[in-house]
Amino acid sequence: MRFISDISVWWLIPWLGVSIFLSIFLYKNETWFSELNKYWQYTLKTLRAIGLFLIGVLLIGILFEAVEYRIEKPLFITLIDNSSSMKNYKDSLKVKSKIESFENEIRNKYGSKFDFVQYTVASQVIENGKVNFNESNSDLSQGFEAIRTNFYNRNIGGIAFFSDGNFNKGSNPIYSAEKINLTPIFTIGIGDTIPKKDQYIKEVETNEIAFLRNKFPVEVDIEGIKVGKSNVIVSISSNGKQVASQSVSFSNGNYDYKHVSFLLDATKVGHQQYTVSISKTNNEYNYKNNSRSFYIEVLDSRSKVLLLAGAPHPDVAALKGVIEKDENLEVVSKLTKDWDRDLKNVDLVIWHEPGIQFDASLQKKLEDSKIPIFYCVGPNTSNSILQKLPIGMTLNSNNQTDEVQAKLNSGFQLFEISTELQTALNYFPPLKIKFGDIKLSQGNDVLLYQRIGSIQKNDPLLFFGKNQSAKYGVLYGEGIWKWKMNEFTRLGDQKNFTELIQKITQFLVVKQNTSALRVTTPKIFTKDEEISIKAEFYNASLELITTPTIDFILKNDKNKISKHQFGSVGNFYKLSLGKLNPGKYEWIVNCSHNGTKYSKSGVFIVEDVQLESLDSRADHTILNQISKNSNGKFYPLEKTEQLIKDIENRNDIVEMSYKEASFNDLIDYKIIFILLILIFGTEWFLRRWFGAY
Repeated sequence: MRFISDISVWWLIPWLGVSIFLSIFLYKNETWFSELNKYWQYTLKTLRAIGLFLIGVLLIGILFEAVEYRIEKPLFITLIDNSSSMKNYKDSLKVKSKIESFENEIRNKYGSKFDFVQYTVASQVIENGKVNFNESNSDLSQGFEAIRTNFYNRNIGGIAFFSDGNFNKGSNPIYSAEKINLTPIFTIGIGDTIPKKDQYIKEVETNEIAFLRNKFPVEVDIEGIKVGKSNVIVSISSNGKQVASQSVSFSNGNYDYKHVSFLLDATKVGHQQYTVSISKTNNEYNYKNNSRSFYIEVLDSRSKVLLLAGAPHPDVAALKGVIEKDENLEVVSKLTKDWDRDLKNVDLVIWHEPGIQFDASLQKKLEDSKIPIFYCVGPNTSNSILQKLPIGMTLNSNNQTDEVQAKLNSGFQLFEISTELQTALNYFPPLKIKFGDIKLSQGNDVLLYQRIGSIQKNDPLLFFGKNQSAKYGVLYGEGIWKWKMNEFTRLGDQKNFTELIQKITQFLVVKQNTSALRVTTPKIFTKDEEISIKAEFYNASLELITTPTIDFILKNDKNKISKHQFGSVGNFYKLSLGKLNPGKYEWIVNCSHNGTKYSKSGVFIVEDVQLESLDSRADHTILNQISKNSNGKFYPLEKTEQLIKDIENRNDIVEMSYKEASFNDLIDYKIIFILLILIFGTEWFLRRWFGAY
């Protein structure tokens, strides 16, 4: 037995002396005590000394170690693959009854020796889950991970793993099973390992998003088993109409793998469904895996750019020529005096030389529209006009002009430019500017500074910012047409100049989400996913609040409507829709706050991905390896009775004894208090017996 103390136990020696001294001293002047014989005197002194000493022992804070031994029975775990591929074989009708029979027999035979636990595993791990083989994907590794986590440091006697060995999600279960140390895993193989004649679509890969009138790639992987030498047609259809097809030849006879590439046209905006199909051959084992659907969202990404100029200029032509190369941009060029002030569907305004025929009402209309503006400011824009533009720039200048080249700001982070463009900037000829000192307000980001020869100035040449209306960019200089011509003369193309202008327009065109109501949801789910949607609401100070009530309206492709309401979680909203049937769903989110109504809408797709139908034969190699690595054994389904018998002969499935130690304070032991009561009670009784008070 061990003990520990807050104070050194060596202090008990002087305390023993103090206890003896006090017991002698307290009885020294008692008259009745001196009349007693020596025996009773020693008895009373001893009782008091022992009592005082024990009180000191309690006060010193001694902790005694208490040891208990706990016997733990071995835990036997049944792990069942609950994926639908378990029904792909001829023995599928008896799988469930065989598993139930096994569990009943092993519990009856070893019920007094083992503790039992059952898990099902497929898309998730469930304790005592219903065995129905309906899950559409199988992540077998998470079953062993759950056992290792839930029963860490427990006496796991053995694991019986029922599976066909096929998995289509997560990591290889061999590696997860290896983490469960010193536990034999008995694998029971389901299904037939003999290959059957079958061809199927193994994988379809494509972009999630395509742009209208552009092409998008589709990559299809096809596998053929025992199909022999044959030709099949791989086709893609949409809305019942075939849009592409290719012929594929199988030649191996036992196993063939083919990769087919398609390039399809995006002709219609919205979520479009496509189906990849393989033409059927005679006597295939499974025709369900001959087709597979996928969805792609087609966006009309064309943005409208309005190019305004006070007068014709070669810079305007250079800008327009570059912007028109981008298929996603539509350019309209107007002189300010001819413009009808129509800003419908305009996403970006490029205003060249605002000082020419400047109109204050035009400027106000542009600011009120909250459309991003790219200002090309040259010597023809006076200082007074420049002060009126909401770009945070002031200029102290006379009417003198200067010529400056560009120098890249290495700290610019709003967007990236290529190393080729960085090099080209050193060769671009100078631009014409007004000479003077420039001051920028805080919040502007400079991409290009002014350079005269090898000397860099602190004055900006090209910069970006944001005001209360929208984002803006400013090119302070005239003559960028020379940059275009210089690059064509020097390199034979204009790719660097084109990159610069396209980077500027792309940055300014991208819209920022400033709505108070924001909804976050993926565009594509599978039918086995739990669908969860997140929403946020910001007040005028851009603080997250959960005061408004947010409604959610969902409509499926059969026009059936269901209504839901978001619940608040912390400072945001969350809505769980559970699992939904495959198809296309349209949603609308509505709420109101302080008399203002807010609304968002969108679409998401629930895919019917039948991964389990791809496997027509079992993979018992994985099961054998799991058993071998864990000192277990592999059994066919029809030999589960042998497994029950073999368990009895194993000497590694035994009870375990655990030593559990705990430290208890001496003051917690009742016997010490009983002893103190007896000691002081006996002394008190004797004192009264001998007439003391």
